[in-house]
Amino acid sequence: MKFISTHDFQPAHAWDARDLGEVDGVTVRAHWTDQPYRWHVNDGAEVFGVLQGAVDMHWRDTDGAEHIRRLGPGEFCFAEAGDAHVAHPCGAALVLVVERKGSV
Repeated sequence: MKFISTHDFQPAHAWDARDLGEVDGVTVRAHWTDQPYRWHVNDGAEVFGVLQGAVDMHWRDTDGAEHIRRLGPGEFCFAEAGDAHVAHPCGAALVLVVERKGSV
């Protein structure tokens, strides 16, 4: 049994992560950020959830139209493989990311 806390997580840079665990090649990580990530497309599915703060999740439809939805604590989104997206925190945020190990 392993217990992990993010209460004392003091990262040096935006998007630094605390590894929480790995299950069958899937990583579970807590990321702290106060800066946007970058537009990317994962090679597998991703679960993204806000633990603290707020994040504007931007995504593009297959026709290229861009959309934005604000996520607050306890809210999650699920990106399929191939979904173009980028997270923009609204101030500092702590997020949970579950994705294939080594994914973008």
